[in-house]
Parts: sequence; C-alpha cells; structure tokens
Amino acid sequence: MIEPVTVTLEGHGVRLEPLALSHEDDLRAAAADGQLWTLWYTGVPEPAQTRSYIEAALEGQAQGHMLPWAVRDLASGRVVGSTRYHDIVAAIDRVEIGYTWYAASRQRSHVNTACKLLLLGHAFDRLRCAVVGLRTDNFNFASQRAIAALGAQRDGVMRHHAARRDGSVRDTVMFSILAVEWRDVKRHLELRLARHAG
Repeated sequence: MIEPVTVTLEGHGVRLEPLALSHEDDLRAAAADGQLWTLWYTGVPEPAQTRSYIEAALEGQAQGHMLPWAVRDLASGRVVGSTRYHDIVAAIDRVEIGYTWYAASRQRSHVNTACKLLLLGHAFDRLRCAVVGLRTDNFNFASQRAIAALGAQRDGVMRHHAARRDGSVRDTVMFSILAVEWRDVKRHLELRLARHAG
C-alpha cells in the first residue's frame, strides 16, 4: 500500500514545492499571466479565491486524498503554477495527477513535461504506484492533447461527472499510465526534454 507524504521534487529546471499559504501571492501572479481564471472549463482560481483554493488543497492533504505543490521555474525563480496528486487510493496503489495549471507564458514550454516526469517518477519509482490517472474537462482540448502527448492511454469519458466553477456539469475524459508502461513513458519524456534543451 502506497504512503504519499509531503516532499519537494526538483529537476529539469523546475521545483515542486509543497503548497503552502505562503504561495498565495505567487499563485495569484501566475494566474494573472493570461488571466487563466477566465477559462470556464478550468479550475484556476480568481485572484480573490486564491487563498481558499490553497486552503481546500491543504484540507484535502490533511484528509489523505491530495498532495499539492506549487511549481517554481528555477531559471526565473518564479512560481508559475500548481499541480497535485489527488483522488489518492492508497489501498490499490493509485494516484491521479491533476489540478494542473501554468502561467500562460510557461504553457507549451518545458515546464509541463518536466513536472510530469518528476510526478510520474515519484509515483512509480518511489511510491510504487500500480497506476497513475489523469483527467480533464471534455472541452479542455489543449489539456487532452497534452495528456495524450505524455504517453497516457485514454480510458474513456465519464458522462455528467463533475461540477464546474460556474455551476455547469462537465463530462470528464479519463487517461491512465500503468506501472508496466512507465519505462517507455519515461524514455519518451526524457527525449522531449532533451529536444527542448537542444
């Protein structure tokens, strides 16, 4: 049975720092880069909701079903987004990676690949997860493409699955990576990072 605990993960130009209330101003600034809260199909907090967003993540951590991070770009030293393990089911060695968002200036950069390599590596190599899931809104086509590009397999769509911030109900597209697939996915992600650096 996996036992996820608070940890800092660093490599490939990013550092995942355990999310704390001290990240509030940095996260507000990161979300303002592109006014990400205006995307109706994402869960990026509006400026005034940033503190409650962090508090909800920390409550999920206290309850044992979330492990949230702030994402820091090491080249600039700035926090550029957030991500977390969620829907942790320790009894079956499963975590999901989600609640992921990055400042607009860091999208389509090395940041997402680097973060996913760190998170997947920790999940499979340290925690010994059997599977890592990823999910997104059915209208978040950019996220669906990004998840598929990692090497995750599309499992299907859960219809009328979850409420959006605006009160509408979304369908959720589910993806996963099995432990037996991790070696090839890791090699693929490392190659993507090497191409970006080159």
